[in-house]
Amino acid sequence: MSSAESQPLIECEHCASIYRRHPLEPGETANCARCGTILWRYSGLTLSNWLALAIAALIVFGVANAYPVASMSVQGMVQQASLLDAIDITWRQGHYVVAVMTGLAGFVLPLFQLIVLLWVLGPLSRGVEPAEFRGAMRLLGLLRPWCMVPVFLLGVLVAVVKLAGMAAVAPGVGLFAFGVLTIFLTMLGRLTPHVLWRYAESGGVVPVHVPEAGPDAVLTGCHVCGQVQAVPRADDPEAEHHCVRCHAVVHYRKPDHLARTWALLLAAMVFYIPANVLPVMKVSSVLGDSAHTILGGVVELWNMGSWDIALIVFIASVAVPLTKLLALILLLLTEQWRSTTNLRPRTRLYQMVEFIGQWSMLDVFVVILLAALADFQGLMEISAGAGAAAFGVVVILTMLAAMSFDLRRSWDLEDVSELDDAAPAGGGRAASAAGAQAG
Repeated sequence: MSSAESQPLIECEHCASIYRRHPLEPGETANCARCGTILWRYSGLTLSNWLALAIAALIVFGVANAYPVASMSVQGMVQQASLLDAIDITWRQGHYVVAVMTGLAGFVLPLFQLIVLLWVLGPLSRGVEPAEFRGAMRLLGLLRPWCMVPVFLLGVLVAVVKLAGMAAVAPGVGLFAFGVLTIFLTMLGRLTPHVLWRYAESGGVVPVHVPEAGPDAVLTGCHVCGQVQAVPRADDPEAEHHCVRCHAVVHYRKPDHLARTWALLLAAMVFYIPANVLPVMKVSSVLGDSAHTILGGVVELWNMGSWDIALIVFIASVAVPLTKLLALILLLLTEQWRSTTNLRPRTRLYQMVEFIGQWSMLDVFVVILLAALADFQGLMEISAGAGAAAFGVVVILTMLAAMSFDLRRSWDLEDVSELDDAAPAGGGRAASAAGAQAG
């Protein structure tokens, strides 16, 4: 086998094209020539660098949650609140669904993500395979989409602006710590399970397996570790196989992806109605009681003169959920109509849906923070409304719908008769291609 043929293979997750992977030069990014998806990018950080960053992130995570993110003063009374305070108050108010959703997305899952990264980066930086490496990588893949620290940070800023018109509000140490944590987690977000497996391959921790697809086999990638392997061509594309490296279940194509995506999408559309009609927040004060819907909150911010924050909330809480619903409907219908037009724009649309998925949780975080900061018994009290729980469910269902959709099916409809090359962005040599797999 030549040196080129011994290079590891990589599958484009969106169009299923297969390429040979080679080292990139600084500044290079290998893109799929078929759909334009970024396949891999150059990184100058070593495993020791990543380990140091993960340790720093865990320390900052502790500071961010130990100190209040903001404080509010009303008639000599001061109320401080951290994320954990907000979750606790929401739970004690009886809004268990909202408390669980925000507690998982803002605290539990990000903490577990950092712990898993430290678990694997420590041994890998020493050239040793981590204990339970396969299981840890599966867990990391499950955790990553649901960690919403950046959304919480934006929620703090919106909550501070909302309360500024009613009382004196000051940012706390926790707010600045969450800002730093957001930067660290964004950087660590590049450490996907696929990337960590590649680091393990490069360091000789795990062997490199290069499959050969004969006339009766096709190549497909494992969604957990990225290992490209041969599966029988005669099999049902939804048949169950097991990864030769991490032993995860592998399907050439996701089973029943249209039915599952439609079911989740329709459920999200059902919950979208109460999410917008029912109040997401209730306010009780000496001046009386009031209830606020999502659009009502946007109008209130606009009337306060905070048009920029109002625009952010409108985009995150109104435009983004509606865009996700419409985009997924379009993607589903074009595949059911067996359309092969505009596949690249449809791929960009799907990538956008994946990217914006979690940002709709903004209003839910805003509500629990307002409840924690405005907790002045007998004077003012804010609590979550039924709309907040419904809205959180919409976010979860639309994210699950996007995960269930298999864009490769749309690309399978296109007849591929030639091999593709992955072109490094910004110049440089092209990545060697092993060929694009047609469905």
